[in-house]
Amino acid sequence: MAALRSSTAGLRASTASSPAASVPVSSSLLRLPSARRLRLPSLKLSRSRRHRGAAGAAMMDTAASSYANALAEVAKSNGTLEATVSDMENVDRLFADPAVQSFFANPTVAPEKKREILAEISGSSELQPHTVNFLNILVDMSRIDIVAEIVKEFDACYNRITGTEFAVVTSVVDMGEDDVAQIAQTVKRLTGAKKVRIKAVVDPSLIAGFTIRYGSSGSKFIDMSVKKQLDEIASQLDFTSITLA
Repeated sequence: MAALRSSTAGLRASTASSPAASVPVSSSLLRLPSARRLRLPSLKLSRSRRHRGAAGAAMMDTAASSYANALAEVAKSNGTLEATVSDMENVDRLFADPAVQSFFANPTVAPEKKREILAEISGSSELQPHTVNFLNILVDMSRIDIVAEIVKEFDACYNRITGTEFAVVTSVVDMGEDDVAQIAQTVKRLTGAKKVRIKAVVDPSLIAGFTIRYGSSGSKFIDMSVKKQLDEIASQLDFTSITLA
């Protein structure tokens, strides 16, 4: 915990020396460099095996929560919560690339090389100074491999601080802005949240319609898909006695 407190202090120092203007969440559409453009060194990569079993997973969740809370505290104090959410969405998309995950999780890659790649990322995606410093701290603390879990925990921190409900809307094709806005209003009414953030996902297997997942850890689910209707019809029909010649 002492290391985490010093990390938070480091974040504050960086923010104070390099103030960043708040930008809207729509900046999450910033283009991030791909793994190829990052010119990741050609190495024999092996994943870290630090976390194994239920105990390891619990420790990882605790660590991710601690780091996420530290970042949220800094973002809230300097008024850049919205911009930091955008930063973390960008980071999440970047680390979704298996090559990037393997590179940063590889314990044989020197921290200096990882910081060098992070500098290239920050220059290309215009991350805020305190976000870049946060990622460097994760490298120094050998915690960059849990960045995906930290992003999830940061989202939870943001939602809690701002009274925001997060919902995943899955549809066959991309939904229009009006449809998304209407769904957001519905979720807002159902939950009493001040704000609603929507993540849109495309899944052709639904055939038509859409689903909405929201609530704590996605505990609430609304299924308006044709697939559900067909499944329900199929469950009511009994074809076991039919013999096909």
